[in-house]
Amino acid sequence: MLYLHGIGHFYPENVITNRFLEELEIGTDEAWIMERVGIRERRTVLPLDYIRRTKNRDPRAAHEASLYSNAQTAAAAARMALDRAGLAPSDIGFVMSGCSAPAWSSPAEAAMVAAELGIDALCIDVNSACTTFGMHLDLLSRMAAESLPPFVLICQPENLTRSLDFSDRSTAILLGDGSAAAVVSASVKARAAFGESSCGTNASAWTKVAIPLMGHFRQEGHAVLGFAIRRMTESVRCLKSSLAGGGRFRFIGHQLNMGALRTVCERAGIAEEEHWYNVDEFGNTGCAAAAAILSQRWEELRPGDRVAVCLVGAGLTWVHLLLSVEEGL
Repeated sequence: MLYLHGIGHFYPENVITNRFLEELEIGTDEAWIMERVGIRERRTVLPLDYIRRTKNRDPRAAHEASLYSNAQTAAAAARMALDRAGLAPSDIGFVMSGCSAPAWSSPAEAAMVAAELGIDALCIDVNSACTTFGMHLDLLSRMAAESLPPFVLICQPENLTRSLDFSDRSTAILLGDGSAAAVVSASVKARAAFGESSCGTNASAWTKVAIPLMGHFRQEGHAVLGFAIRRMTESVRCLKSSLAGGGRFRFIGHQLNMGALRTVCERAGIAEEEHWYNVDEFGNTGCAAAAAILSQRWEELRPGDRVAVCLVGAGLTWVHLLLSVEEGL
């Protein structure tokens, strides 16, 4: 059992609209984008003039042009999580960070997040691409409660537009930037808790989606889409069948695109009101997406709620979790 005390999210201010992408003259327009992925907008840590001028030909230059560092966006999400948990940075005894495209290979970006927040604690990175949020929770749940400090901060700063080739319409339309953070505990109870998790890796298919160091995001779209739909469908069916009934069921999937999520919902029998998503407004924000959606819905959680979180990512990895909400303590 891993108790969730608070969760937060952060999106940068700059908006990449479909009209903006159309103006890049890369062979796309609003109708083409909506038909294929159902995404209206995305956020970016990059200046729009920089994207317009360079189409991000050199990802190294994107890091220099970026308006925020990963540590800054993670810290912004963490402040919201800490506030909701009613805790101070000094209460945190362990910081774990991870994402799909770390800006630094050394030191751990968790140390940079801790420095931004004034936290003096153990800091490590655990990166698992788009499944990082779920892998953080699964890993911590496997550790003995007595081996962990009372409160742990996990962060997922996902600033993927630095890795996008904006001359490639097949990938430029997909990704956006967003960060998430959560305060969890294995020993201090809270009204919400992750009580079930499972994960795995299809390592032989690791080449299907990747971001080389300081390179551009690339993927074999059909292969990744097929894997994502199959795995998420299996995961949500498994979690839904394990429920004894009662309460309110909700599903949060990996925010690949709207079409993929609708297919999963159709195959798994998920009603529209049971489906929580934001890919239409923010694009695919990788490992931050599911946590950010949960953060956006934080005030809506009620006793008896069961939230199935089903994630897939590069590796190819997958993880599913079940969040249960009970009466407040």
